[in-house]
Amino acid sequence: MAPSLKLRDIAFFERPVHFARPFRFGAITLHATAQLFVRVEIEVESKGIAVGASAEMLVPKWFDKRPELSPAQTVDGLRRSLQIARALYLAQTGFQTAFDLHAECIGAQVAACARENIPPLAAAYGPAEIDKAILDALLRGVGTNFFDGMAANIAGIDARLSPDLDKGDVDRCLVLGNEYRSQRVAIRHTVGLDDRIEGEGGVADPKQNAGARFFKLKLGGDPEADVSRLIRIGGELSKLSHDYEVTLDGNEQYADMTALAALVDRLERDDALRSIFRKLIYIEQPMPRDITRQLPLGALKRRDFIIDEADDSYDAWPAAHELGYSGVSSKSCKGIYKSIVNFTRIAKLNEDGAECFVTGEDLTCQPGPALQQDLALGALLCLEHAERNGHHYVDGFGDAPTAEAQAFAVAHPDLYADTGHGIRLNIHDGDLLTGSLNTVGFATSVHPNWSALGPLEQPKSLQEYLA
Repeated sequence: MAPSLKLRDIAFFERPVHFARPFRFGAITLHATAQLFVRVEIEVESKGIAVGASAEMLVPKWFDKRPELSPAQTVDGLRRSLQIARALYLAQTGFQTAFDLHAECIGAQVAACARENIPPLAAAYGPAEIDKAILDALLRGVGTNFFDGMAANIAGIDARLSPDLDKGDVDRCLVLGNEYRSQRVAIRHTVGLDDRIEGEGGVADPKQNAGARFFKLKLGGDPEADVSRLIRIGGELSKLSHDYEVTLDGNEQYADMTALAALVDRLERDDALRSIFRKLIYIEQPMPRDITRQLPLGALKRRDFIIDEADDSYDAWPAAHELGYSGVSSKSCKGIYKSIVNFTRIAKLNEDGAECFVTGEDLTCQPGPALQQDLALGALLCLEHAERNGHHYVDGFGDAPTAEAQAFAVAHPDLYADTGHGIRLNIHDGDLLTGSLNTVGFATSVHPNWSALGPLEQPKSLQEYLA
């Protein structure tokens, strides 16, 4: 039986993150943003007090891409999502399981955010970050690690938010996920729209791609421009001395099915794209989330497509599968429990002969709790590879104090190394090792230096901007 807990406090902090190089995806180019940190204090029934932590980038123009909002305004939407979630969670005053807390609050969270013009994907951000910190505290309170804890369903995940499943389905998948969890997860190196392609510093430069065998190529939404760029990238990747595979990410930039069909037709027929097409695993979220929910893929389902931004609710993946999509992304910023539920759904589908899959899609996981917790989730979902090159765009631990970075390196030496120019991600032949994540707590032995963090900035209301 899952242990019960009572929330005592939730606190939010943030720290600036400056990028070492610009990153362009969709309609935005990032040079800097802020990283959120969450600290929770809980009382575990019959065990006492425990503190947990989580972290995540406050990414502009991804959770909410409405053109009438500035990047800063979309970050304010995330901050407000956190504030609304904090109030809802702290209003739950009795002892209950970690998943009870989530399930009791998520519907009210989405509704409250909707009243403030915050869309569902951004609304889920607040609970997602609080849930990770609660799970960290719970695991510490009972003295176990993430993998063993999840195998025992320590959070008490059930099927109340996914009526197509029953609790036994979830329990079985958690046991199997732990038994077959990934000991190594290959990095999938993202190539942003402004990234250099040829020569030194280009996609085939091992100093830049860290020996990656998987590449994620951003698309801009114009079939002709994207094809031209993919031909150049394919020419460079064909120079690698090792085999490779690629995924394509539309970030909702393909306006409709006609444009998407034009891209797929070129991929299938253009000999100049052969080095990309033969290595293509899937295409991610090509069309806007609203259009994705309305249009079946039809003949295009001959290719594998996944949803990412459209995965904004517990019923999003089943609906997408009915429309012809093959998979769904896992991102802890969208909710660890939803990732596990979708993993369970896909396991059941595949038992009946489907060929569906979960993918790991999160570039913005910075070193420390964010990277480690999302990596542990991916390992539990038995992922072979995951988008994981925040280290490419941010210089190591960024603006974190040196002592904080060193503490993480000492606690997790398989993940970090001192390069002589600061602590960096330690990549082993293109892979990240997951061994040191098997520690008491949610995949981290240490917490951030709370005293070195600033408070969460007070957001302005989106209602003012959208009135």
